[in-house]
Amino acid sequence: MDGENAIIVRNLVKHYEGFTLNNISFEMPRGSVVGFVGENGAGKSTTIKAILGLIPVDSGEVELLGHRMKQDEYKEAWKEEIGVVFDECNFPLSLKVKNIGTIMKNIYHTWDQRKFKNYLTRFSLPPEKKIKELSKGMKMKVSIAVALSHDSKLLILDEATGGLDPVVRNEILDIFREFIEDAEHTVFLSSHITSDIEKIADYVILIHNGKLVFKENKDELLYHYGIVRCTREQAQLIPESIILGKEEGRFETSVLIKDKELLTERNFVESAKEKGGVMPVIDKAGIEDILLYIVKGKGEKQL
Repeated sequence: MDGENAIIVRNLVKHYEGFTLNNISFEMPRGSVVGFVGENGAGKSTTIKAILGLIPVDSGEVELLGHRMKQDEYKEAWKEEIGVVFDECNFPLSLKVKNIGTIMKNIYHTWDQRKFKNYLTRFSLPPEKKIKELSKGMKMKVSIAVALSHDSKLLILDEATGGLDPVVRNEILDIFREFIEDAEHTVFLSSHITSDIEKIADYVILIHNGKLVFKENKDELLYHYGIVRCTREQAQLIPESIILGKEEGRFETSVLIKDKELLTERNFVESAKEKGGVMPVIDKAGIEDILLYIVKGKGEKQL
């Protein structure tokens, strides 16, 4: 078993009619935040359910916190170290917020009622209200409070920040940062809000059409990747080896590249000027830019 990684996924395959999770493999270091991104239907939720053993898979292996994950084996004590938040709150609608702790302490041996109450206060959650009376954002905060209140070492969150306003999202992200201050704590965050991923993630995994496109160190990704805006003729000077996608318009061509430094070394801007036209610009490429090139068919090559 691996003690350095919180999650290990090896050759995970799951077939549905019209969709296949195709040979997914990655490792996630302990003490890190990994952002899991992709368009709706890319396979994010299927991957998470497979990792948690909630659905049967056709082939592949998963290790969580050094333990082999097997479907339908829910009683192992180590699973209490995993906090899970899906995009929907699954507590009974008639249950009052204050009574959730009473139920959870009978489920988790590691339940910390004081910690749960502190999160209710911190999130301004009304203890007397029933789940059905809460907004979507408040329901999500309840789920996150529960996930953080039973000595979790690994948090797995599927679109957990999607229903929250920007102020509350920042508060939640701060809590995740506090959580990983202990090097044994790890966060796996699936989200379509790429700005959240850019703020907090150490690594980024991109999935598209059931296939893993890349796993990259976030800082290196944002530092090296770029978008060149130039004319079609100027774009011909960009080495094919660093082009990941291209969009040609009537007046401008945009090229997604994976190595801005190489263009600088080759004096691309100076050479492009000689071809005339507009002054070429090399912009930073954010995670959303990269995702759009893949999802909208701009990407011509695998990253």
